Amino acid sequence: MTLVSDTALRRALARARDGKALDATEATVLLHARDGHLDTLLEHASRVRDAGLRDVGREGIITYSKKVFIPLTRLCRDKCGYCTFATAPHKLPSAFLSPDEVLEIARQGAAMGCKEALFTLGDRPEDRWRQAREWLDAHGYDDTLSYVRAMAIRVLEETGLLPHLNPGVMSWRDLQRLKPVAPSMGMMLETTSRRLFEEKGAAHYGSPDKDPAVRLRVLEDAGRVNVPFTTGVLIGIGETVEDRAESIFAIRKVAREYGGIQEVIVQNFRAKPDTAMRGMPDADLQELAATIAVTRLVLGPRMRVQAPPNLVDSEYDLMIRAGIDDWGGVSPLTPDHVNPERPWPHIDDLAARTAEAGFTLRERLTIYPEYVLAGEPWLDPRVAGHVAALADPATGLARDVAPTGRPWQEPDGGFAASGRVDLHVEVDTEGRSADRRDDFDSVYGDWEALKERLDSSGPAVILGEVRQALRKAEADPASLSDAEAVALLSADGEELRALTKLADELRRQAKGDDITYVVNRNINFTNVCYTGCRFCAFAQRRTDADAYTLSLDQVAVRAQEAWDAGATEVCMQGGIHPDLPGTAYFDIARAVKQRTPDMHVHAFSPMEVINGASRTNLSIEDWLHAAREAGVDSLPGTAAEILDDDVRWVLTKGKLPTREWIDVITTAHKVGIPTTSTMMYGHVDTHEHWVKHIRLIRSIQEETGGFSEFVLLPFVHHSAPIYLAGIARPGPTAQENRAVHALARILLHGAIDNIQCSWVKLRDALCQEVLDGGVNDLGGTLMEETISRMAGSENGSYKTISELRAMAAATGRPVRQRTTEYGRPDAERLKAAEASDGVCKSVLRVVPL
Repeated sequence: MTLVSDTALRRALARARDGKALDATEATVLLHARDGHLDTLLEHASRVRDAGLRDVGREGIITYSKKVFIPLTRLCRDKCGYCTFATAPHKLPSAFLSPDEVLEIARQGAAMGCKEALFTLGDRPEDRWRQAREWLDAHGYDDTLSYVRAMAIRVLEETGLLPHLNPGVMSWRDLQRLKPVAPSMGMMLETTSRRLFEEKGAAHYGSPDKDPAVRLRVLEDAGRVNVPFTTGVLIGIGETVEDRAESIFAIRKVAREYGGIQEVIVQNFRAKPDTAMRGMPDADLQELAATIAVTRLVLGPRMRVQAPPNLVDSEYDLMIRAGIDDWGGVSPLTPDHVNPERPWPHIDDLAARTAEAGFTLRERLTIYPEYVLAGEPWLDPRVAGHVAALADPATGLARDVAPTGRPWQEPDGGFAASGRVDLHVEVDTEGRSADRRDDFDSVYGDWEALKERLDSSGPAVILGEVRQALRKAEADPASLSDAEAVALLSADGEELRALTKLADELRRQAKGDDITYVVNRNINFTNVCYTGCRFCAFAQRRTDADAYTLSLDQVAVRAQEAWDAGATEVCMQGGIHPDLPGTAYFDIARAVKQRTPDMHVHAFSPMEVINGASRTNLSIEDWLHAAREAGVDSLPGTAAEILDDDVRWVLTKGKLPTREWIDVITTAHKVGIPTTSTMMYGHVDTHEHWVKHIRLIRSIQEETGGFSEFVLLPFVHHSAPIYLAGIARPGPTAQENRAVHALARILLHGAIDNIQCSWVKLRDALCQEVLDGGVNDLGGTLMEETISRMAGSENGSYKTISELRAMAAATGRPVRQRTTEYGRPDAERLKAAEASDGVCKSVLRVVPL
């Protein structure tokens, strides 16, 4: 260990004493504290811990969870140098524990008063071991996580124990799949040291799941999905003290930004025989205490910090002084399968040792009290009842009751009409109840931490570059480089007029002069949503004044009204309501088709598809086949925003990553379901992001041919949370709107023929300008447009056919009604649309006499 000066230690200790924020350098210095300096460090850490416990009403309490350890499989694709848990198939009677074996462990634990079932297993063993793949195939499971999910449900139903899942690295979609069956999950970060991952012979070499970047992504995704998550650091495996500090700060960053880290374990390495690292010395307990104390100081009073009691020898008091407030899971039944040579302490002995240090030991659940009390969005309704049966409603700690099995099931549908179901008309007359939700400061994550992600700068563009790019575009649109395309987005004055003229000529070549529109109705069946999109002013909690959910009959009635008004399409999207089962989308589509069999059902964004597939545990492809059978004809390519995760994770806390959006869209095209494509722009993005997004859309189209149109959606800022927080800009300028519509036509020429503007988000005059700059489609009459209106759009919630025609009249081009597929409606539909002017009576504004 590198020595630090006594002066540096005293300076860092003084900053800790005074409650000042430590940086990584100061934390590294404090990790060197020993003897007298260590005592001082522990005193400061204890003070911070005690303040945090007072704040949550648990002064003088240290918690633990009474658990059973279920080693579902000891096979793993990784090869960590210190691990005795992972083994080879020939050393095991079976690749996985059988359901009967899992349930026997859980039942014995329940009989002994345990409330947590800790599922621990190796990472994706089927990727390495043939025996694991064969076992899963023989038992009907697609992958290990499908078996984890199934066993978690069995444990919930048959024993009442609460699963805590530790299956290793999980994707965003994996977390979506598993959240409904477990109140909490976890994965140790261990270390951010790339050297230990990349250097031959180091602890994590040859272990793909120990890539620090991958593990940090899991922590972030868990926060995005609102999963209470356990993580931690493992010290003494060859990392440097600087690595250790960096790891703690990496955890802090994720915890601040998403709020999902429920506890941090500080665990010391213990050498084990028959491992590659059997000759390494154990981590010193003073070193462990210093690391715990620094973790406490860096992460602050609200974080729960844990040290496993079976790894600290008899130094319980030292760990408590260092700032822990939790002993983790302790089992009266099963051994610690990861550290089998270290038995758990008896709970009575642990309570006595805790009392000697002046604290009371109290049992908690696997999900920490703060998240129990918060409820949604952290606790899925499918397991909320199981948690409530074991939790003290006042404190969120465990009650002194024995767990009993209770049914796990999808909600019964959640289709009872509730809330402000007339919002679709009242939004134009009465407006929204308030400009923001009252949980504004917490539901979207830490706004200040979010600003650290933001980089909205772009290279300056000079006039000569614009002119050069313009000349190249005129000669050969397909030859534009990304830099030249970006330059064109700065075109103004004569250059902008030349750009739009070029785009309009390409429009004429691709689509002729017709300006098209569709007579349709938006049906947003619920606005209850806990995804946490920071740009969305539509989403509400179920208890908010503006929240609503439509019944299936109300959805069907609105579809019938639209049909009677000449509509050929309903566009249906809604919030990610926690009570709606994954099959709800099928029910909604069927309800419309049963009432209006010939209506085109354009429904469900990629986010809703992922949600439905996750909740039903179906593959995306299987879910889409079922959706098509239920009546879905095409998907809206919304939820795209900007297809760059650096932007997406600023715009939204929990919406699907770029790769998942692409997967849903390309899978839909593969099974024969066409989609639209969209881009929402002008918030925290740059012109470079716009160009890359459009290029990506083109590349997908060239692969699948499944996009019917590209829709440009300017950001509406007025009530958007990310704008109210001072992070996003107030939407694109008029110049940018004209330039990006024109550029979309140029970059997509020969791939996507239909470029659509959004009258909802653009003024009529600006719609007219982009119609002269490459746009051929005005979208729909909509009848009810609530999402943009809730964000503050001032362009109304519908347009009549007469209004669309008037908007297009200045161009001098013909205007005609189309179908979703850009065909021509039959005579009966045209007649009905003309009679209603494209809007049903129930939503028409009353014109004063």
